[in-house]
Amino acid sequence: MESSSGFADIDAYIAAADPAARPILREIRRVVKLAVPQAQETISYRMPAFKLKRIFFYFAAFKKHVGVYPPVTGDKRLKKELLPFSNDKGNLKFPLNAPIPYELIARVAAALSVQYSGDVHDV
Repeated sequence: MESSSGFADIDAYIAAADPAARPILREIRRVVKLAVPQAQETISYRMPAFKLKRIFFYFAAFKKHVGVYPPVTGDKRLKKELLPFSNDKGNLKFPLNAPIPYELIARVAAALSVQYSGDVHDV
């Protein structure tokens, strides 16, 4: 059953996603949980999200890609690695028809968890 935020939980979001996107969404969820084990799952803006004191990571399925939000700002080396996947605002777009760089997404989650904790270090 959907809540006022759209979905009751991440399981409901994944179940409603296109079948081609479901395994990708499950794996993103898994790698974020491994990268930031203390994070809690939630739904915000009708998207799966992870939070510590506040939400630091969103992901969502679209017709041809999976998006990851918000942009990483505190790690110059990581930002450079993300350039092939970044749009003009820095949000990430991973095409469904290409290999998904899950290890890179895990690093994004870890960086965003630090970025949104207030302990940003530009390296």
